[in-house]
Amino acid sequence: MAYGPPPSPGHGPGWQQPAWQQQPAPSHYGPTSGEDTTWALMAYIGQFLVGAIAPVVVFFGKGRSPFVRRHAAQGLNMGVAAIAVWLVGGLLSLVVPELIWVPLGFTGAVMFYLVYAGRAANRGEFRRVPKFVAWPLLKAR
Repeated sequence: MAYGPPPSPGHGPGWQQPAWQQQPAPSHYGPTSGEDTTWALMAYIGQFLVGAIAPVVVFFGKGRSPFVRRHAAQGLNMGVAAIAVWLVGGLLSLVVPELIWVPLGFTGAVMFYLVYAGRAANRGEFRRVPKFVAWPLLKAR
């Protein structure tokens, strides 16, 4: 009796990944190490604990790798955007109390995209976050 590779669950012989899920490998950085993916992940997940301080530490402390630097720049842009929206939204909500929903909704979007980008960083990929969440203030060189 011959054993072959196990069948892939739910995928027939001609199955391909949908086009919207396919993403070409980035050409500006090579294979990533486990340490790089961990630090890139910390640029996002650390914001749940210490806010925008986490991507600053990653950007300036471990940003020698282009992979880590790019994720840290995007995480820092998200953190700065969240702080700015909370400052402006908080001040405007003093005049119009219903405007407090704007920073709360923005925070929900930021949390969703922190997890979205953090999962990609953990897999060694880069997923661009929409510009309305991560304002392009800081560029990774």
